[in-house]
Amino acid sequence: MREWQELTASLLKAFSGWFSDKFKKRKIFIAGGYSLSTFSKLIIGFARSWPFVLLGRFIDRFGKGIRTSARDALIAESSDETKRGKAFGFHRALDTSGAVIGPLAAIFLIKFFGDNLRPIFYIAFIPGLIAVLLLVILVKEKRIETGKTILPKFSLKNLSPSFKIFLICSIIFAIGNSSDTFLILRAKNLGLTTSLAVFAYALFNLFYAIFSTPAGILSDKIGPKKLLIIGFFLFALIYFLFGINQSQILIWPLFGFYGFYMALTEGVGKAYVSLIGDKERMATSLGIYQTATGICTFLLLLLPACFGLILTLARHLSLEVSWAAISAFLFVVLKNKTC
Repeated sequence: MREWQELTASLLKAFSGWFSDKFKKRKIFIAGGYSLSTFSKLIIGFARSWPFVLLGRFIDRFGKGIRTSARDALIAESSDETKRGKAFGFHRALDTSGAVIGPLAAIFLIKFFGDNLRPIFYIAFIPGLIAVLLLVILVKEKRIETGKTILPKFSLKNLSPSFKIFLICSIIFAIGNSSDTFLILRAKNLGLTTSLAVFAYALFNLFYAIFSTPAGILSDKIGPKKLLIIGFFLFALIYFLFGINQSQILIWPLFGFYGFYMALTEGVGKAYVSLIGDKERMATSLGIYQTATGICTFLLLLLPACFGLILTLARHLSLEVSWAAISAFLFVVLKNKTC
């Protein structure tokens, strides 16, 4: 069910980005999306049956789908092109810091409230509300000057060749990039308890947060393409090591190493799209990029279930190694055709 919720967010990113470009507005989409996700916490907290929990989760993902493309476009338009990587890296660092603090705080609060989850959702509503208020009051939207009054219809034909090449490479990579859940399952498969697996995932997010800004700064100096190529090959290496590792101890540095890979690619990838995409279609380009990769990840998880294919963890990991290597090689071959 979680995959269907993520698909909802992925599908919305391209279309919400196009609407954001069409109306030349960013802030209303961002504030609206964060507001929906914030109030979804109350819906889940007050829920007395599973349909309301499901409704809350879909509203949360709907909010994410509305805000993401416009938010990323706002980050791009509020930063100089020579510091675009730093801007996206800084955003990823702050966003991921919440992914470190959140799970650890949840573990503490679950024990504090005696496994009663309702107060935790009420508490989660408070920082979300504060964030929305700060966004509305303090964030200033840069006026978008495009020279055109009407944006062309939603179409891939209007996107730059450089963006299309990178999109193809990213899709191939996403075909083999399944959910991080498999890494947690691999950790538990090697003997880690559920709590230790959560801490291992928190370690991944910690490394992700620490190295995101330096990676963005480095991409501004040497170019995002080089870091992305390194990241693709690094992903293949990490998943290969996850597959052959039989030690609980080595799981910990591997999760940290995986966080380092994410720092090299996540924010840098968005920065690269913002540089090679059409300025008039900034949010559209960012949305299409995230929608395409999100759909591929969803299909990777859905198709085995639909066709009754039972893939072991080892086969999943080897599949991801193969596709990552292919996409990295393809990006190297085609990089001279991109800006």
